[in-house]
Amino acid sequence: MKLRGRTAVVTGGTRGLGRDVASALAGAGATVVVAAREVPDDPGEGIVALKADVTAPDSVAALMDTVHEQYGGPHIVVANAGVSRPGPVAALSVEHWSEVVDTNLHGVFNTVRAALPYVRETQGGRVITMSSLLGSRATPGAVAYCASKAAVEAFTSVAALELAADGLTVNCVAPGYIDSGMGRALIGNEALWPKFAETLAAGRPGTGDEVAQAVLFLASPESSYVNGQILHVDGGVR
Repeated sequence: MKLRGRTAVVTGGTRGLGRDVASALAGAGATVVVAAREVPDDPGEGIVALKADVTAPDSVAALMDTVHEQYGGPHIVVANAGVSRPGPVAALSVEHWSEVVDTNLHGVFNTVRAALPYVRETQGGRVITMSSLLGSRATPGAVAYCASKAAVEAFTSVAALELAADGLTVNCVAPGYIDSGMGRALIGNEALWPKFAETLAAGRPGTGDEVAQAVLFLASPESSYVNGQILHVDGGVR
């Protein structure tokens, strides 16, 4: 129970990888608050669900205020909320581009910025962003997603340098092809998946729990000297 007495906020934590992460943090003893636009009545054992829209700064600020008042902290923030809208540069609509950037990039900025006044007050605060294999791997038809995740990695590197003096660490987890969340649809696509499967050195896709364990490490005291890193959880992609 290495995280007992710590409060964690996971945006986009009600489904997919976000839910896997929330469950791992709760299992390690943290009080976990998951945030999303729509929340379930039963988010899971040891988990509290609150409504918030990461694209709206006031909404995220209200979320962090509520968490601080009711549960303390937050000590750990996982900026996980994300969307994907496939399409090539020539055909992707402005609306879909904006939706991806607003959620994946602006949402990370809004979340981290709103949490900082509280995380700075804690000892050994942790900020963890979520990127993707596609943040460093150009993939035709995924221009908005690739661009947004590459920007998240740059944001992480800068924030780590700026906030180190406050005793915080800021790191990023970049999952590869995972059988949870968005990756499940790709793995289930009989036309596309074989092209991606042949690049996996591990010979299989990863699991949501394997990603969650990487986040758990970065959220834990054991990662105290790890800062500004992009941790790829991809089984080795050729």
